[in-house]
Amino acid sequence: MHRFLLTPRWWGINVFVALAVPFCLFMGSWQLGRFEARVDSHREATAERPADQVAAPLDSLLPVDTETSGRLASASGEYAEQMLVPERRLDGATGFYVLTLLKTDSGKAVPVVRGWLPGAADPAKAPAAPAGRVEVTGALQAPENSGTKGVHAQGGLPAGQVGVIAAATLVNIVPHPLYDAWLTVQTPADGMLPVPAQAPTNTGLDLKAFQNLGYTGEWFVFVAFVLFMWFRLYRREVETLRDAEAGLLDPTAAADPAAPAGAGDPAARTATPDPAARTGPAEPADPAGQDPQDQSSTGIAPVR
Repeated sequence: MHRFLLTPRWWGINVFVALAVPFCLFMGSWQLGRFEARVDSHREATAERPADQVAAPLDSLLPVDTETSGRLASASGEYAEQMLVPERRLDGATGFYVLTLLKTDSGKAVPVVRGWLPGAADPAKAPAAPAGRVEVTGALQAPENSGTKGVHAQGGLPAGQVGVIAAATLVNIVPHPLYDAWLTVQTPADGMLPVPAQAPTNTGLDLKAFQNLGYTGEWFVFVAFVLFMWFRLYRREVETLRDAEAGLLDPTAAADPAAPAGAGDPAARTATPDPAARTGPAEPADPAGQDPQDQSSTGIAPVR
């Protein structure tokens, strides 16, 4: 009964199922792994740093990743250009960052956010950076981009202001080579408030993370759908063979599925109607077409 599984049609169905099921399982597992990786990175990025954490040299923590983001980094050098980062919110209030470039002993400069001040960005409000050689310790941060929350990416800012803290943005403004990272001082001076460290982008439980989880469910649903359709086709084929063996199917219809219903049943055939067998009143004869020699039907005798 199951020899139909060896027919070319079923060979194609079986090969498709054999390839589709492992592929869908692999894709579902891969999407699930992406979601779990985002959960782990979110935990690492939001984990509290030890209070007695010792600052590490800046170069030893680069490039910035989920493990080094938020770590205390130290760098020595002299402060150079200072600029403002407008429209930054802190504790529900709008203000601006005071950003100063620190030219390190390596010759590169690292942007340092020395603190936050409320109100509109005004160079007169920003305190001047300390002169001479300094050693700066701050939380290491990944470079921002146009998709980072809270950045001013539209452009059109006045001179001395920058909307995105990143080497790609500052490279056209300052003459120094730059680190692709920045520091935020956790103990600012001159009345400025500290800017808390932020988790790097694409590490939280954002929309992309839940998209990975949704794709995981979709791939596993595809597996169930493929198996269900294979079983349904198999069951229909078996039932058809059983009905044919039991004589429940019309042999002619089974041989020609395109034939109309009842074509193979003699009792279902209808005879062609015989015009002579029709019942009902006969149509009257046409007097104009009647033989002039036979007028008996009219009751008028022929004229001799």
